[in-house]
Amino acid sequence: MTYENLLYDLSEGVATVTLNRPTTYNSLNFATLDDLKNVFKQIDREKAVRAVIFTGEGKGFSSGADLAEIGQNFDAPITDHLRNGLNTIVGQMRSLEKPIIAAINGAAAGAGASLALAADYRIASENASFVFAAFVNIGLVPDAGGTYLLQRLVGQAKAFELALLADSKNRVTAQAALDLGIVNCVVPADALMTEARTLATRLAQMPTKAIGMTKRAVYRASERSLLDAMEYEALLQGAAFRTEDFREGVMAFLEKRTPVFKGE
Repeated sequence: MTYENLLYDLSEGVATVTLNRPTTYNSLNFATLDDLKNVFKQIDREKAVRAVIFTGEGKGFSSGADLAEIGQNFDAPITDHLRNGLNTIVGQMRSLEKPIIAAINGAAAGAGASLALAADYRIASENASFVFAAFVNIGLVPDAGGTYLLQRLVGQAKAFELALLADSKNRVTAQAALDLGIVNCVVPADALMTEARTLATRLAQMPTKAIGMTKRAVYRASERSLLDAMEYEALLQGAAFRTEDFREGVMAFLEKRTPVFKGE
């Protein structure tokens, strides 16, 4: 399947999704949102995909909503657009039972920052930055899960500060994002995709179903009690116990060899 505003590649179990509107720093117009919904549907269905890299073409990861498009229609039903667009995409990313690595190559602002936060693992180029105050700068509130995702990484007080204050101190640099726990690591710009590919390939060779269930359990546990989390773990463990990858993992351990996982 081809996409208007995305580049899509599948190689060795790794799907790479690249926002491809570099002249607008990969702003998110309605056509791009449709592309993202469709590509994550495709990835969810394709058994051959076992890990995902999500990045942007050019100098930016994503500058957020396409204000030029929005400015042409101030009467647009924005609540419905969010429900059917960005909210759906973030939900797809979090529920996808395959790991998503955001390779943040440049600025991630507004909804673009929210999409980066929706990934499971974030690698930032040394040229990357985050602008969470992009919403308030134009009289809006954070969306696409921004209020939920950011405070779970940095805490409520810091999230509030980053969402409101737009001075130079609050353009969060790659190193500051690492210090705050927003990204997992920072790498030189010319090493970003190599690092992302190395990690994605490693994940693609791991037991896919177990990764998917771990992802589901971790996100659910952040909202539930310890007892509920343990009960859900027990249910998922029962399902993991019946997978071929678990059987392979045990036999490889007993036979003192490297396991060959197939995602089954």
